[in-house]
Amino acid sequence: MKNLAIIFLVSVAVGLAGGYTYFHFTNNDETSAAKQETAAVQKEPTALTQTTSTSSKEGEILKQKGCLSCHSVSKLNLQGGTTGPDLSNAYKVVEGKHGKPIEEFLKEPTSAVMSGVIKSNPLTDEERAAIIQVLKTASEK
Repeated sequence: MKNLAIIFLVSVAVGLAGGYTYFHFTNNDETSAAKQETAAVQKEPTALTQTTSTSSKEGEILKQKGCLSCHSVSKLNLQGGTTGPDLSNAYKVVEGKHGKPIEEFLKEPTSAVMSGVIKSNPLTDEERAAIIQVLKTASEK
């Protein structure tokens, strides 16, 4: 029984060391290739970059309040996180989905995640109005 345990532990150690060595050396090659590709893409100006900068003025409040860390607003070309849903149609669908108008939802959300977010970072009336205006603009595009 002791021999089997020793053989098992040695096999695990060899397997882990081999895996670490393999991934350590192969990921460096892939990482440098990815960095070169990223640098090449960043050098090329695109229409998307110009559109995003134009739309970013509309969505500045979303950036300031951290909304774009979890959400995006594709209709305004505002790219953000993918954790939360795209907010392009939030102005129209929040009441049907959450049972209260968007203004009330932004005060007291019915979803567990948003409840925690709003509780730790409450919105002023002015911020709430600005966010609602941005979401209304997005829903009309």
